[in-house]
Amino acid sequence: MANSSTDKDASGWSIYNRLLAYSARYWHYFLISLLGFAAYAGTQSALAHMMKYFVDGLESKDADLVTFIPLAVIAISVVRGVGFFLGNYFMSRVSLNVVNDLRKQMFDHMMVLPSTFHDQKNSGELVSMITYNVNQVTNAATNAIKVLFREGLTVIALLAYLLYQNWQLTLIFLLVTPVLAGLIVYTSKLFRRMSEKMQSSMGKVTHVSNEAIQGYRLVRSYGGEDYEKQRFHDASNSNTRQGLKFSRIAAIQTPVFTFLLSLAIAALMFLVLYMASETSAGELVAYVVAAGLLAKPVRQLSEVNSSIQRGIAASESIFDLLDTAAEEDAGKKTVGRVSGAIEFSEVCFSYESGKPVLQDINLTIAPGETVALVGRSGSGKSTLAALLMRFYEIDSGKILLDGLQLPDFQMDSLREQMALVNQQVVLFNDTVASNIGYGQLANADMAAIEVAARDASALEFINDLPEGMNTVVGEDGTRLSGGQRQRLSIARALLKDAPILILDEATSALDTESERSIQKALENVMKGRTTIVIAHRLSTIERADRIVVMDQGRIVEQGKHEDLLAKSGYYSMLQSADFK
Repeated sequence: MANSSTDKDASGWSIYNRLLAYSARYWHYFLISLLGFAAYAGTQSALAHMMKYFVDGLESKDADLVTFIPLAVIAISVVRGVGFFLGNYFMSRVSLNVVNDLRKQMFDHMMVLPSTFHDQKNSGELVSMITYNVNQVTNAATNAIKVLFREGLTVIALLAYLLYQNWQLTLIFLLVTPVLAGLIVYTSKLFRRMSEKMQSSMGKVTHVSNEAIQGYRLVRSYGGEDYEKQRFHDASNSNTRQGLKFSRIAAIQTPVFTFLLSLAIAALMFLVLYMASETSAGELVAYVVAAGLLAKPVRQLSEVNSSIQRGIAASESIFDLLDTAAEEDAGKKTVGRVSGAIEFSEVCFSYESGKPVLQDINLTIAPGETVALVGRSGSGKSTLAALLMRFYEIDSGKILLDGLQLPDFQMDSLREQMALVNQQVVLFNDTVASNIGYGQLANADMAAIEVAARDASALEFINDLPEGMNTVVGEDGTRLSGGQRQRLSIARALLKDAPILILDEATSALDTESERSIQKALENVMKGRTTIVIAHRLSTIERADRIVVMDQGRIVEQGKHEDLLAKSGYYSMLQSADFK
């Protein structure tokens, strides 16, 4: 247990050092800040030393001291103010830039993490990491660092002055240091442990709120308001309990620190009074003032410990994410436009070890051919399409595109060859035009966007919107109907004009009339393109050049619609059960 605790402490500081390493590119700001804090710390000792001249002036009535002391205090105050500004401002520049770099690096890395990572994490947890966890790092990297350097240098300056004045008394004063250090170590462990629990509970709060807000229509239609309220209250109450525990320890730590320091100062004052006959009154007063000035920076250093531990706990989760391997992209091959020849050879795949989803898939699709994948839910149809776009890596076998294995292509080049329309339509809180011309299509001109919208039977309803193409659709397109959202998704795919088209239940949200109007547009788009259609409706698949029937991760039949019906096999059974 002791070794585990020691390892965790070492790990914590290595994490904090890694966080501080981000400041290397801002070293010039860091240096200015240190010089500012050093000047600020030096003025504390200088003010204490002024008390010696002040008391000596009272006793000696020295006329020179009458003007020297006030001018010196003003000069010290100016240096103190300039040092405080330089230290705080430039340390803030370092810290906020570091946090900005870290936040952007996190988001950029999330964009290239493999699908398996996103499958295992809920969106609330990831959003909480970018917001709450980064906020904790901000506190640790800004306020905590400023206090650490400003007050730390002040303590060093004051201790140096005390040692210079009377090293024997100072050593006695420092006897309390091991006790303070032990208290810091103990509370650090508590703060770290509680911070991790707080972050976990905040992730739960974000997750529950995201689900309830995004699914508010389902919640209301099924009367789930009370259930969601209770879920959120439980998560929020748990977070509050963790926060109160943290605050309780933080609130106890400071008065204990102050009390121990007061004991040391009281002992010091006793010794000073005891030795009063051996030293001048000015020196003794200056010494006691310097010792008294230690209380504030030591108290602030004790308080900053909680922020540092929160930052370490938050940084640990952030660095765990950054250390997660990105989506593998070792391919070198780039192509302008492929012909669209696809081959699956002995392909096996499983999301979890020992639970195969696809087994021994052998399938060849000719350029320009339209292949419909049919089968019961869970038979592996959508997984097959996902493997083609390399959202997942196969366990064994190989997938070829124009005779080259998929890993040989650069990932961006590979995905440029494919346009995907699936049953889970994703729209962004942006204009209609921006949702159609998304990503690599952002520079498409309005004429091309309107053509794609017309071919997707979307232009008519778009023109009826308040601002046409410039209408903001709302988060995830909530201001549009299901069919309208699906048409925009189809328009996006049409605008991409890729040689391979993947339609995964692309017309599932459309009524029969709407589907009929889009079907003609899709048929025109399919000409000259390799198309994989995943659908349940007979009207969507019967015109395919070939139908591939899947069951339990295997291909069980393939052929034309009429031929498969004539076999009276598995496809015929599906047709009778699902397509009528």
